[in-house]
Amino acid sequence: MEMWANILYDTIYHSTPIILCTLGGLFAYKANVLNIALEGMMLNAAFVSVLVQYLTDSLPLAIMAALISTLLWGVVFSVLGIRCRGNVIVIGLGINLMTAAISKFILKIMGLANISLQNIGATDFKIELPILKDVPLVRVLSGHPLITYLAFAAIVLTAVVLYQTKFGIYIRVVGENEDSAISLGIKSTWYKYAAVLLGAFFCALAGINLSLERMAMFTCGMTAGRGFIAIAAIYCGQGKPGASSFYALLFAVARALSINLSIYAGPAAGMFDTIPYVVMVIVLAVSSYMKYKNAKVRNYKLG
Repeated sequence: MEMWANILYDTIYHSTPIILCTLGGLFAYKANVLNIALEGMMLNAAFVSVLVQYLTDSLPLAIMAALISTLLWGVVFSVLGIRCRGNVIVIGLGINLMTAAISKFILKIMGLANISLQNIGATDFKIELPILKDVPLVRVLSGHPLITYLAFAAIVLTAVVLYQTKFGIYIRVVGENEDSAISLGIKSTWYKYAAVLLGAFFCALAGINLSLERMAMFTCGMTAGRGFIAIAAIYCGQGKPGASSFYALLFAVARALSINLSIYAGPAAGMFDTIPYVVMVIVLAVSSYMKYKNAKVRNYKLG
């Protein structure tokens, strides 16, 4: 029972950055912009938040610096990819590589292999829910940082924004038929900018959660492909907030399983680290096959 409780807790624990990146990427996806810079934006926020906290010992300043710097990367992506009509894949990969290189470069200048915060710890961010924390099994819902709870609330909020507000409807119109949107007087470029910047904001929260809230430290490459897993979740969920978040949770379950199983695996523990990525490949393959099969059935009925 304890192992299953640990798996459930770790699932929630590891799902937060993936869900946030998934929701952030959804806005760009709906605006027909492929934002593969999610990984780099999350890494930037993780690095900047811990670096500023380390240098200033000011949590509000660290959070603000992470948000602003990540939004600036969103502006860079938007200007080059939307305004200048550059190749968004190349631009996204460039941002991913640059953020990784910048963090390594600054750490090398500081003479550090990683940044570990001394005056603040991961336990400082945990919120204990008075009633749930004493209930067996249900207590896994307690003891998480604020951003974790915000991430799950954001699933509903994203669905409401995309399907129940004029802003969200315009984003979807721009993504589905930009020419029609322009003919209706919708400023398509502005909505694409807004979609990318919203994605950057969500990635910033993911990075802050990953390094500052969860670990109170930064190590190079700590995002470990979560941004790309989020992209996989978006495409598996066909751009729907609920379905995409479900796949994000599925990948988090795989991560939780890999960690808990490795405890009992002994020398073979390293083998279980591949579980999340194997699951991602399998889910993508099955999802692609189902889309192909459904398209074939529709074509057969039309024919």
